[in-house]
Amino acid sequence: MKIKKKLLDIVRDKIRFKHYSYSTERTYIYWIKQYIFFHNKKHPVEMAKREIEEYLTFLATKKNVSPTTQNQAFNAILFLYKEVLGIDSTKWNIQALRAQERKHIPVVLTKDEVKEVLQNLSGIYKLIVMLMYGCGLRMSEVLNIRLKDIDFGFDKLYIWDSKSLKDRTIPLPIKLKDELQVQVKRVQEIHKKDLSDGFGSVYLPFSYEKKYPNAKSETKWQYLFPMTNLSKDPRSKSTRRHHIHPQTLSRNIKVAAQKANLNKRVTSHIFRHSYATHLLQAGIDLRSIQELLGHKSVETTMIYTHVIAEINKAKLISPLDF
Repeated sequence: MKIKKKLLDIVRDKIRFKHYSYSTERTYIYWIKQYIFFHNKKHPVEMAKREIEEYLTFLATKKNVSPTTQNQAFNAILFLYKEVLGIDSTKWNIQALRAQERKHIPVVLTKDEVKEVLQNLSGIYKLIVMLMYGCGLRMSEVLNIRLKDIDFGFDKLYIWDSKSLKDRTIPLPIKLKDELQVQVKRVQEIHKKDLSDGFGSVYLPFSYEKKYPNAKSETKWQYLFPMTNLSKDPRSKSTRRHHIHPQTLSRNIKVAAQKANLNKRVTSHIFRHSYATHLLQAGIDLRSIQELLGHKSVETTMIYTHVIAEINKAKLISPLDF
């Protein structure tokens, strides 16, 4: 007798079939469960436009969630209906009360402040942050770099399938070239030992592992910034060496900023904002910066022109100083 799969198990299967990340899987599962629980465990096929609007409005008015959080929930529900249940929810024209979105000008660091943070970092974390700032990378992008992604011959860094789903190349900071070459050799030695210990495999994107079953143990596919210890993959249950955990990197950045006595809220993303702003200040055109950052639209990149405007505004003289 064939056992019928539970709805959430079907959702998981579909998410993995679509090659979404593990963090997206957990997020979508969470919001779909919350949506179903909110409506007293009614099956989604028995719900439609009204129930979705009620739940999204509840999140905005009662839970006071941010626009980003509400959009996460909405995207999870849309995925459920379209990809799992095969229902086109776009025709419903959902009109829920949306969480109010505020437009924030990004906080950036001056070049001196970047140096102060870097001076309070050491080892692998200093190299990671220098690469993030030197290339304008998102945290996920820098942590997912593989050995094969660095081209020392042409001084380029390849970023594959990033958030915008648009691959790009970035000039490799010449100042980091020697340190990166040392790091590559270090990873090669770690991988050699892992193989001798009976391990050495790494997570591969999409269906690459099925197409090339031996690639997972190749040196070139190893992460540039691996974890100190092996860990168990939550999906495959295989013991592998994954990249450094995002929380560990964030914690090191926070401690370094505190030691530097900066009154700004310093996160990993502030180095990407600072990279774009400093390029603009150096006279690099907006379109080039858009390409380097991997933005789909130049309008996204234009936020940094507002940052420059605010910096210039601060140079104006107060009437008190006349």
